This record gives sequence, C-alpha cells and structure tokens, in this order.
Amino acid sequence: MPALNPHLASMPSGYLFREISARINDYEKKHPGRRVISLGIGDVTRPLPAVITEALAKAALEMSTPEGFRGYGPEQGYDFLLRAICKNLYEPRGVTLGTDEVFISDGAKTDTAALQELLSAEARIAVTDPVYPVYVDTNAMAGRAGKFRDGVWSDIEYLPCLKENGFVPPLPSHDVDAVYLCFPNNPTGVALPLKDLQHYVDWARENGALIFFDAAYSAFVSSADVPRSIYECEGARECAIECGSFSKLAGFTGLRCGYTVVPRTLYGGTLQKMWRRRLAAKSNGVSYPVQRAAEAVFTPEGSRAWRDNIDYYMNNARIIRNTLRGVGLTSYGGVDAPYVWVETPKGMSGWEFFSFLLERAQVAGTPGEGFGPSGSGYFRLTAFNTEENTQEALRRIREALG
Repeated sequence: MPALNPHLASMPSGYLFREISARINDYEKKHPGRRVISLGIGDVTRPLPAVITEALAKAALEMSTPEGFRGYGPEQGYDFLLRAICKNLYEPRGVTLGTDEVFISDGAKTDTAALQELLSAEARIAVTDPVYPVYVDTNAMAGRAGKFRDGVWSDIEYLPCLKENGFVPPLPSHDVDAVYLCFPNNPTGVALPLKDLQHYVDWARENGALIFFDAAYSAFVSSADVPRSIYECEGARECAIECGSFSKLAGFTGLRCGYTVVPRTLYGGTLQKMWRRRLAAKSNGVSYPVQRAAEAVFTPEGSRAWRDNIDYYMNNARIIRNTLRGVGLTSYGGVDAPYVWVETPKGMSGWEFFSFLLERAQVAGTPGEGFGPSGSGYFRLTAFNTEENTQEALRRIREALG
C-alpha cells in the first residue's frame, strides 16, 4: 500500500451538504409521494438569461471553424473577460485594477480552497465561526489544522460570530498568518459595514497578516454602508486577496466561472508571482465559450437580467424573514445576502430542527452546527429556490410550528 496523506485520511468522514442530501434522499425513499422542498443548498434555480446562453452557443460554434478554433487558452483568463471584470465590478466602486491582477477560475470554491497553498505548512490561520466548511477542510487536508476534537481543530483560531457581537468577528487574539473572511457572510447572511472591514484591514497591515476575502455574495448588497469589495478599504491592496464568482451573480453554478484578485502591490508582488506559477502548473484555464458567456453578463441585457434575478431571490429572503417573524422565530441576515440565519425553537439543536422540519413539514435547511461550534442552536435557510416553492415551504413551516 502506498504512503497516504495522513491528514486527509484522518479527517472526519462526510461533507456537510452531502450528508444533508443523503438524509433527504433516505426520507423520500421511505415516504414515496412526499415531496421535500429544500431551502438548504445554495444552488440557484433561475435559468440563465438568453443573452448569456446565446454568447455561449456562439462561442461554441466559433470553435467549429478554422479561424474561430481555440486550443489551450491563457491560464490567467482571456483579456476580454479580465477587462470586463475590472470595468464593471470594480471601477463603479472606485477600485482601479490592472488586468494582470485578476485571475479567472472555475469558481470561488476552487480558489478559496487553493489559497492555503500560498502558506507554509507551519502557518497559523484564523476563521470566522460559523464558517463555510471549505476554508477549514482544505487547511486540514494540508496538515495545518492540528487535531480534531469535540468539533474543532486544535491549531485553528476560531473567531466566534454571535448575536452578542452582531455577528461581527473579533480580531484574532493569537499571532496568525492568515484569516478567512466572507462578507456578506455564508452562513449567517450578515454583512460587514465598511468601518468594521476597515478595522480588519488596519489590523492585518499592522500585524503582517494576510486576509483571504470571499466576496461571492457581493452582488446582493443593498445597504449603502456595506462594501462589495475589500479593496474599498484603504490599504487593502497591501494585505488582501479577494475571490469572486459568477455563480450567484449570474447563475453560473452549472457553467462554473469565478475570479481571484491578487494585487501586484501585495508583499512586493511575491504572492502574485506565486499564484501565477501555481495556476500555470495546475490549470489550463476556463473554456473559451464559458468566458464569453461570462463577458455577456455585463452587456446591458445581461446586467438587467442578473439584477432581476438578484431582486427575485431577495424577495424570497423577505418572505422567509417575514414568515419566521410571524411564528415567533428570531432570524438574522437576508438583507444583503440570500441567507437567513434562524435561532432554533425550544432549545433544539440545528440537527434536531432539521429532523423536525423534514418529518413534520417536508422542508430541508442546513443545521448551524455544520458550520462550526458557534453555529449550535441555529439553522440556515436559503432564498435560492423558486418563489412558489419558497412560499409553500414557509406555509409548511408555519403549520408545523403551530
């Protein structure tokens, strides 16, 4: 038998969303005819706008002609998409980026999982708690997390985001090399005002720490005081790498396209060179048709369509918040993000509430414990289903709770 990665082999078995899917499938097999409505997985349901699929089809057809065929593309991404991202996502926020600072990938999950490769094996990291599992899992696979005991990793510093602190993470109390921030946040749905994010940037610069900033949900921001990019903070180009995604912005969960910004000013350009070298070794880039489809997101028709989709999902979030308030449940988020973070009733754990809703209402969500110890006693609902299914799911929840 070959020598195996002991860190991966010793990880707790099961991935949160795979476990949820398995429980739903098991319930439906045992109860044929009972349809479960899922408000648990963050997958979109609205179809891609026609302007995007037309661009995808046109680019695919180009590949069938001698003059339009393209083989391996540039690992960093085609210039047309890099320019579109800089112009449409950053310039309106007062952020000027060069195309050499943006790197195209098949999604923010891929890149947030890979960011840890920039760090040494001995580097210490901090994560907000609750947290998107990928940040923790990939560091554990690399041997950077220590031992897993009682639901936490010994060598990771957890930054509790609780209702008592408004779900704003405290600064790390130990020396850490990097901290993961996701705002608007998954799973709590809470956004971070500019002044609070600036506080983190100032801390990182003073302590020589790196911020890995996940901005996958930036398109959902509506509050005037909430930044859509960490680079709206003064000095962030000196301490932060930002990941973004077309998955939630434009419904690309099935097409897969995202991007990461690594400023050339970050540590004298060292990290940009490292990221470029890593990308060249591990990727042949995102396909040309998908990148043309992503470019179409920024056409006038594409922009109107994705903004309509954002409004559609945020209307679902309002339905969820209002219904939960009507049955006496306390919830957070759902204003600048498509997630609503619910306090479970009657002292139930998140998994107990999951079972309760599955059995009594045939509705699925995500137990807060799956996101870390500070998720205990909470439950995440997403706004990504159809309005009809969302209305029906909330009707069932209302009846189940009496």
